[in-house]
Amino acid sequence: MRHKKQPLQFYYFLMNKAAGEVCSTVSDSHRTVYEHFPADVLESNGAKLHSIGRLDCDTEGLLLFTNDGKLSDFLTRPENKIEKTYFVRLKNLVTEIQQKEYAEQAELGVTLPPEKKFPEQKSNGAKIRWLSADECEITLTEGKFHEVKRIFRALKNEVIYLKRVKFAGLELEESLNPGQFRPLYESEVSRLKRKTKIDKKPDISKKCMRKESRTV
Repeated sequence: MRHKKQPLQFYYFLMNKAAGEVCSTVSDSHRTVYEHFPADVLESNGAKLHSIGRLDCDTEGLLLFTNDGKLSDFLTRPENKIEKTYFVRLKNLVTEIQQKEYAEQAELGVTLPPEKKFPEQKSNGAKIRWLSADECEITLTEGKFHEVKRIFRALKNEVIYLKRVKFAGLELEESLNPGQFRPLYESEVSRLKRKTKIDKKPDISKKCMRKESRTV
């Protein structure tokens, strides 16, 4: 398991990641997502704050952060089939007939074209819900390198805008501007714990979660 240190207090945050930022702690050419957090949250309590999975530099949207290694380990394992939904805008318009073909092929799994050091590989099934002739939502349960972009490349199209809008049952709200984050609500953390069947009740910092009555 990754992130083996056990903190005295757990933190859980939801960020609307901005395009142009990277999910690494250090970068020579881009701002990192960790620059938004105060130092005492990043470095305190015996375990470092880390993102649960990553988003590409040019991808926006929902990104979770925690210092709870057991939770992040479960949510990032492909065999646990945690759903991730992305809003996609495509370069080429897709007719209604093509939309049906795209959805059928994606659900069966497509052969992802090679990219950088990653070879040609088969994707698991993905669900596409069309919003218009060039916009859709796609839901995956895995996270291969540049997978959404490669799925649509395999379907002879190109992703020109990508934003994650849902992850593990949580949804990105419009009130969060790019680069902003908030603590998870108590009910959201409880839902994640139930999803992962993590029964242990940690000593959770009051700074890391919100009460339901408070507004974002």
